[in-house]
Amino acid sequence: MSGQLMPCAPGEIGSLFLFEKLSPEQLGQLCAAGRVERFEPGPVYTEGEPATCFYVMLEGTVVLSRRVAGDDVEVNRTSQRGVYSGSMQAYLKDRVQQTYNNSMRVTEPSRFFVLPAEAFSAFMQEWFPMAVHLLEGLFFGSKNTQRAIGQRERLLALGSLSAGLTHELNNPAAAAVRATATLRERVGKMRHKLAVIAQGSYSPEVMANLIDIQERTAERVAKAPVLSPLEASDREDALSDWLDDHGIQEGWRIAPTFVQAGLDVDWLDQIAAAVDEEILPNAIGWLNYTVETELLMDEINDSTARISHLVDAAKQYSQLDRAPYQVADVHELLDSTLLMLSGKIGQQIKVVKEYDRTLPRIPAYPAELNQVWTNLIDNAVQAINSVGGDGTLTVRTALDNDRLLVEFRDTGPGVPPDIRGRIFDPFFTTKPVGEGTGLGLDISWRIVVNKHHGTLQVESSPGDTRFQVLLPLTAADNDTTEEPE
Repeated sequence: MSGQLMPCAPGEIGSLFLFEKLSPEQLGQLCAAGRVERFEPGPVYTEGEPATCFYVMLEGTVVLSRRVAGDDVEVNRTSQRGVYSGSMQAYLKDRVQQTYNNSMRVTEPSRFFVLPAEAFSAFMQEWFPMAVHLLEGLFFGSKNTQRAIGQRERLLALGSLSAGLTHELNNPAAAAVRATATLRERVGKMRHKLAVIAQGSYSPEVMANLIDIQERTAERVAKAPVLSPLEASDREDALSDWLDDHGIQEGWRIAPTFVQAGLDVDWLDQIAAAVDEEILPNAIGWLNYTVETELLMDEINDSTARISHLVDAAKQYSQLDRAPYQVADVHELLDSTLLMLSGKIGQQIKVVKEYDRTLPRIPAYPAELNQVWTNLIDNAVQAINSVGGDGTLTVRTALDNDRLLVEFRDTGPGVPPDIRGRIFDPFFTTKPVGEGTGLGLDISWRIVVNKHHGTLQVESSPGDTRFQVLLPLTAADNDTTEEPE
């Protein structure tokens, strides 16, 4: 937006704190290269446009804002003379993209000294060469440091996740190995018991009857009901008494296996009625091995299914086999992240899921949203651990007007009001030296705000801290995303 051109007075320019140390000759060169413009209330420049000018306010009131999720969020409002904005990094020339990183408007008739970006860069290089080198080093050094620390933080997070995943995989894998070894032993004993039975003078009809009982017993194992501890104890006592009454040795050891398989006294009565009395002990022993092998195979199946589920969760978390940008279900992303972090969360922290399953899938970068969930969950866990480790982490999803809300609520000590406005700043951390980089929330902010055009905010009081991620339900028309470092 162009304003009304007005005379440029070197004395007025020199009264501003930014230029007060310049010589009269330098002030004259500024006025010759630049101009004074008067703007009526309204926009001066817009975020994302090529940064062509450097603005210094002579008088008036200026408002700076950033575009967040389709809304203009005010970041600064001031009437102080000499405040500046615009192409402040023109001295870096084409080494960085020269665009306005905010929008500027005035709320009353305001005057600015306006200097073209090329002239501003030339004056900086000519008048302050040492300062330019220092600023360049600060700018690029900060970028490189931020990138290096960000990569280091990702590697540390990956190491923690890998350790947790290894721990989670080890349990079902070890269970499957144990069950397989036991199954091998039971199958060997079952073959031996079958040989003992076969050596008897039993008719084909008796053998066929035993095979039929074995098949029906195996089917019963697959349909075994879930009993309460009291019900299971009562049934074990009843089965132990039945086995003792029928001369079966070690009935106390066999009874729990039969109860787990869903067998009861009525079933044993059917077996006793189907076989001769002298064969009953061997038949019961044979059926016991049958039941044990079925239960062991179920255990192996459950263990391998658990391993498969963990591998699927790892793939879902990493999104290795998915397109970077896709329509995703946030609940799947949240579940995979919680599973991957379950080892870090531990047993003391209660995890509560309050999901609104009616929410639609949204366009997103799933792998990077998983990084946001990881950072926010990690912060919540550390907050809870700082007050003893006993607490609750609540993950909630809901519809918030035309956006999808994902909220992480913890029962930690809360975020003090005096630092609440700085927690999303790069390198700001409240953790002891060496324990935090101060980039987790900054990375999360840039993923949510810059890349997904959403909002990341915090509400906090002692015992109730809520980090809220608000994501648009539809893709932005002009998706000019910024890759988080």
